[in-house]
Amino acid sequence: MNLHPVIDGHNDLAWACRETRAYSVNGLESGATGLHTDLARLETGGVAGQFWSVWVDPALQGAEQVVATLEQIDFVHRFVERYPERARLTRTAAEARTAMAEGRIASFIGVEGGAQFDGSLAALRQFARLGSRYVTLTWSRTTDWADSATDDARHGGLTEFGREVVREMQRIGLLVDLAHVAPTTMRDALAVSERPVMVSHSGSRAVCDHPRNVPDDVLAEIGSSDGVIMVAFVPSFLSEDRHAWVRAGEEGDPPPVGVGDVADHLDHMRDVAGVHAVGIGADYDGTDAMPIGLGDVSGYPRLFEELERRGWSDDELRGLGTDNVLRVLEASDGDYLDFLAGRAPQPPASAIAPAVDLSKKKAG
Repeated sequence: MNLHPVIDGHNDLAWACRETRAYSVNGLESGATGLHTDLARLETGGVAGQFWSVWVDPALQGAEQVVATLEQIDFVHRFVERYPERARLTRTAAEARTAMAEGRIASFIGVEGGAQFDGSLAALRQFARLGSRYVTLTWSRTTDWADSATDDARHGGLTEFGREVVREMQRIGLLVDLAHVAPTTMRDALAVSERPVMVSHSGSRAVCDHPRNVPDDVLAEIGSSDGVIMVAFVPSFLSEDRHAWVRAGEEGDPPPVGVGDVADHLDHMRDVAGVHAVGIGADYDGTDAMPIGLGDVSGYPRLFEELERRGWSDDELRGLGTDNVLRVLEASDGDYLDFLAGRAPQPPASAIAPAVDLSKKKAG
């Protein structure tokens, strides 16, 4: 079995370690009990790079979301510091290529939810300064400025502030991640975007009619604008039968989902968006169940073997594994580096205004 390198778009190890290990980074070399992820299994799976998701449970609100996001970012920094021979914190495509050439896992940070900067574009900029390279516009809840795919729609997509968020993200080189958002939000974000966008972990709506998946018109638009859609391994996103079983209350044995179901989504995404626009964002440690054969991060070679059997070429598999997402990242790397160096265009006044009106606080 050939070992194809993978840069995965989404892994929730940070939150899983909050829940089970009080954020400890010790003991993640191998045999990490109760986790999908450890360094030995990442090596077996051919994982050359990883966007480590920094996610916050919506039970935390407001400033609590900001604090918990900083804790998550701290976890990623401490993880790569604890294992410097195995992982390297990376922020750009060039840094990722250097890390991979050294045999270290290129470790990116992705913020999984627009609520996590609590309406403050200054906090958003601080996340970028700390190494974050994407922000998912919503998680599973609609925010004050963007509709989620799995909550009540309140805005018809993005509000004007939501459009400002997208513009500010692209000014400072943060990738706009359209996982979790409603199709109306996807379309609004694409209309505002001047750089390629990503979908860090979703499926195809035409293959499985789950609200978390991406409709064909959006797949095509992302492909035509040189973005990337990264397939998630979440069983209910992959299979209509599994999705129906979940909606019915998960009674009895779950319908099986396997490697072939993931490949079906990738085949469809390739047909609609183009082979240059596909990637992998499995969502390990972010969901309990995984497809048969893909139970942890060591399983990626089984997916590549299935795609080889279906006729995917080596060049196509290299794009799927690493090159497509690096191209999308690289398209915003100049903006990001200019921002860090103080060379970016100045933000509009609305983007630097205080998020909290103190006069109203005092009046209250």
